[in-house]
Amino acid sequence: MQTIKIIIKSFKLSKKKKKVQIFLPKKMPKTKFKPVLHLFFFFIWVSIPCFSRPVITYPPQTSLLFSTDAVSILSFKSKADLDNKLLYALNERFDYCQWRGVKCAQGRVVRYILQNAALRGVFPANSLSKLDQLRVLSLRNNSLSGPIPDLSSLYNLKSLFLGRNNFSGTFPPSILSLRRITSLDLSYNELAGPIPANLTALERLNVLRLEWNRFDGPVPALNQSFLLIFNVSGNNLTGKIPVTPTLSKFNTTAFSLNPDLCGEIINKACASRAPFFGSPSASGPLGQSAEARSGGGGGGVMVLSPPSSPKKSHRRTGVVLGFTIGIALILFSVLLALAVVKKQRVDSKGTKPTTIASPEVTNSNAGNSRTHIGEPPERKTMMPEIQRLKKSGNLVFVGGEVEGYSLEQLMRASAELLGRGTMATTYKAVVDRQLILTVKRLDAGRTAVTGGEAFEQHMEAVGGLVHPNLVPLRAYFQAKGERLVIYDYQPNGSVFNLVHGSRSTRAKPLHWTSCLKIAEDVAQGLAYIHQASRLVHGNLKSTNVLLGTDFEACLTDYCLAVLADSSSTEDPDSLAYKAPEIRKSNRKLTPKSDVYAFGVFLLELLTGKHPSQHPVLVPHDLLEWVRTIREDDVGEYRRLGMLTEVASVCSLTSPEQRPAMWQALKMIQEIKESAMMEDRASYGHS
Repeated sequence: MQTIKIIIKSFKLSKKKKKVQIFLPKKMPKTKFKPVLHLFFFFIWVSIPCFSRPVITYPPQTSLLFSTDAVSILSFKSKADLDNKLLYALNERFDYCQWRGVKCAQGRVVRYILQNAALRGVFPANSLSKLDQLRVLSLRNNSLSGPIPDLSSLYNLKSLFLGRNNFSGTFPPSILSLRRITSLDLSYNELAGPIPANLTALERLNVLRLEWNRFDGPVPALNQSFLLIFNVSGNNLTGKIPVTPTLSKFNTTAFSLNPDLCGEIINKACASRAPFFGSPSASGPLGQSAEARSGGGGGGVMVLSPPSSPKKSHRRTGVVLGFTIGIALILFSVLLALAVVKKQRVDSKGTKPTTIASPEVTNSNAGNSRTHIGEPPERKTMMPEIQRLKKSGNLVFVGGEVEGYSLEQLMRASAELLGRGTMATTYKAVVDRQLILTVKRLDAGRTAVTGGEAFEQHMEAVGGLVHPNLVPLRAYFQAKGERLVIYDYQPNGSVFNLVHGSRSTRAKPLHWTSCLKIAEDVAQGLAYIHQASRLVHGNLKSTNVLLGTDFEACLTDYCLAVLADSSSTEDPDSLAYKAPEIRKSNRKLTPKSDVYAFGVFLLELLTGKHPSQHPVLVPHDLLEWVRTIREDDVGEYRRLGMLTEVASVCSLTSPEQRPAMWQALKMIQEIKESAMMEDRASYGHS
């Protein structure tokens, strides 16, 4: 059959019509397929107009819906991260929970911490304010500018750290509606205007840092009984500082560099204050000046004395002068008598033999003969070592912390012994019946190898480590052999107590989800130490993992092991956590030795067995051992197997074969993500 050639030469489209030229042979051969050909040409003719229209394709519909939390964070990043420091990618629905700085609980963002993240830009409105489950927001030490947006919708927020940026505008009024907030840091910004008087409505505040801004006006009459850290220095505040029980707790440094502040708290008289002695001014009677001296000018009723005759006035003046002279003579006589008695006591002490001395002075170091005379005999001294510290030393607050208490207050603190280790003795100290601290008194013999200057430099570096899974280091002290390290007190005990229970009860192993959460928290803290500094923890064990207020796992005693003499006797409980290369040759601690300790710690979580009871097994036998101990968790064998595999690879003998801490963290997060997806799938089928 002869081939029919159809040539579409051109399409000439105009606004009115389309021209299509089809060239066919002049003579068509006669075939029995002629009706079929006619039908074929008809379909060609009908379909030609379709070529003149643009073809529109629609993407397939997807059921993947991203969380509003993820959208909020991406909205924030678009304006606050102009240099693209945050490498966020969203391929799966819950990827955002693994982003830098993000911590989730049940798929919702509860912490967003991006301090020291080199952010540059603005804090956009309607971005992070949509994270209604947020508890902690920290954007500290970045280069964010512009006003602070409305945050009133963050009604669950407990901690807000926006210090050391370039924020401008006034004090954010929306913060006053955050009634659950306990920590507020707006320091080192460009904020101006007055500090709101109704800041007192935030009754739970225990940290308020507003220093180094441009705030003006008076200091609010803060009355929060829980306020422990407070600083408004370096502003333009004016007027008299209100004398409230709360503000009276803080020393002059909290108000310094405000030239126009005055009042009793900073020992600076106000210009308008009436003199303590002297005749009242002609413009006001005696009753008025007395009222002014008593501080009753705040809306009180002023009682004016009735005018008196000149004779009565002179008589009254004579009585007052006579009374004053009599009192002065009596005081002079008393002081003279006291001086004579004191001189006699000094002379009598000088005649005593020099071999007799007070026991307190004999037992103390030279130059530390200061004693507390008149101390009530019933006062229980629970921390005598701290009370015998030299006054020549000073507490050094690290990480930009404001001096919230003094060494003298710490010496007077009631305290109880929490425990003794080979490196330190630990106390719980209560300062002024309000502030609770953990004080570690380092063993002088073990830390003597570290000089004073090296100790200070090291503690400053450790104090710069700030992470939700590290117990905050607040201050340190050293003076001739005495060294103290001061942390925040963690109220919920240690993981050791959680895993092993009391001595009278045999605790069952933790549920695997609790093991996963604790392991992730500890891995987060270790990975941060390794990546943010050149330091290592060096002493990871279950007694050094504490539980915070929200039962998050927090590392303590971090980076202190390098201060001790490694050749001294090792704590038997710590020996099982030590990597083989450290145990055998006393080599320098490394990040890989931390990884080994983490693997041992993870096995302790999974089995409830102390590391000294762990057998030496190959990975396959190790998994069988874990399953035997956790025989009740039949349905969780696969997930337990994945966690056991992480513990096994972290505790390999060769340090080169162990993963880095960030890699171990990634493994744990992948296990968590896999479990979440499986649970969502099972819920969907049910």
